[in-house]
Amino acid sequence: MSRRYDIRTTIFSPEGRLYQVEYAMEAIGNAGSAIGVLSKDGVVLVGEKKVTSKLLQTLKSSEKMYKIDDHVTCAVAGIMSDANILINTARVQAQRYTFAYQEPMPVEQLVQSLCDTKQRYTQFGGLRPFGVSFLFAGWDKNFGFQLYMSDPSGNYGGWKAAAIGANNQAAQSMLKQDYKDNITREEAVQLALKVLSKTMDSTSLTSDKLELAGIFLSLSGKVKYEVCLPESLSKLLEKFGVTKPVAEAS
Repeated sequence: MSRRYDIRTTIFSPEGRLYQVEYAMEAIGNAGSAIGVLSKDGVVLVGEKKVTSKLLQTLKSSEKMYKIDDHVTCAVAGIMSDANILINTARVQAQRYTFAYQEPMPVEQLVQSLCDTKQRYTQFGGLRPFGVSFLFAGWDKNFGFQLYMSDPSGNYGGWKAAAIGANNQAAQSMLKQDYKDNITREEAVQLALKVLSKTMDSTSLTSDKLELAGIFLSLSGKVKYEVCLPESLSKLLEKFGVTKPVAEAS
């Protein structure tokens, strides 16, 4: 029982917990899953789109993947209105750094700056935590390809493979077992699709319920962000044999 220690964001319980932050994490647990996998030649992000109704018009833009700068992208799980505010904040911070120093903002510095904003919303009364988690994928000249995960508390960490959203604990366990160092980007795509196919709630795994994006270096040495088209995603699902059969009506 919270015993009314959850009436304000700034009140610690006797166990040292902030219940408002934990409630925000529970909201993320009801969102579509997102998985990130770091490979030696890029970073792969896969997200599950929650289709609530057949009558709902599908978005022309991405629902789970967002480009922050030319060298940084992210996958989102949680309340999308909260995510939009933070993504716009991150984009402005990245452009200000580029304008001031004439070079791209280091990935971890950008993630840390955004997490500082998230942490401030757990520190003052009258505010509530952002109910959203991120997987950040990026490249910079200091550390190469990087994958970070952040939660509503403002904590973040670097990962080789990570999962957020619904069934993230099961997905994390599978990633821990199957991930290998120095995997290629194609192997990372296969791993992410395999894990998502076994953990997502949908009875069928099709391209209209998934989003796949990656960040890698082009032949010219420039950082490239690419979102997989539905047609290409369907071919990948067939190639790796992870398409779920549609459940037959009894």
